[in-house]
Amino acid sequence: MTWPYREKVALIEILNPLVQYITSIIADLGYGGIFLLMIFESALIPIPSEIIMPFSGFLVATGKLGAVGVILAGSLGNLVGSIATYFLGIKLGRTFLLRYGKYIFFRPHHLTFTEHLFHNYGEKIVFVGRLLPVVRTYISLPAGIGRTDLFKFIVYTLAGSLIWNTMLTYAGVQLGRNWKHIDQYSKYLDIIAIIAVIAFIIWIVYRNRTKLSRREKDK
Repeated sequence: MTWPYREKVALIEILNPLVQYITSIIADLGYGGIFLLMIFESALIPIPSEIIMPFSGFLVATGKLGAVGVILAGSLGNLVGSIATYFLGIKLGRTFLLRYGKYIFFRPHHLTFTEHLFHNYGEKIVFVGRLLPVVRTYISLPAGIGRTDLFKFIVYTLAGSLIWNTMLTYAGVQLGRNWKHIDQYSKYLDIIAIIAVIAFIIWIVYRNRTKLSRREKDK
């Protein structure tokens, strides 16, 4: 799982003007800038959270922003962008996205993969998807296409976003001015994400067994 982080770090160096633009928005608008950028990040616009949140963490370390405000701004931005993408999936449907999705930075194989996850695990996969690079950007599309329960979608999206953004913000605080070197924390982010996914799967299995046991007792 490490390669997506390293790939994005390389892109940070190549797309330095974009990095400067993103950081200037956050520096000028503060929490509002974080909120706006994270809306785009969750709405199929290629603005990596690996730039937004670590830089915001750096500003937390300097005392210019508060950690709670940064995490909430980023997570609420993710939620708004995800809801927009969710309704885009409902409105446009699968066929339209496969045909014209390239114009909104959409990749068909990402839809196929996330649809497979939904088929196997249901709407709960939205939470896990928020912790996985690449998948987190596209997970809202099949959720909308499949008309996932909106309330559950919101809960799972917000929960996953809070965990992800907390990790990136903490990494930015620890790295300080070297926040661009987020790859130093990639293995730790991977470990935490894997633990969260495993814990979530264990919870699903336990819950399903509990329900099955109750049904057998009721018979």
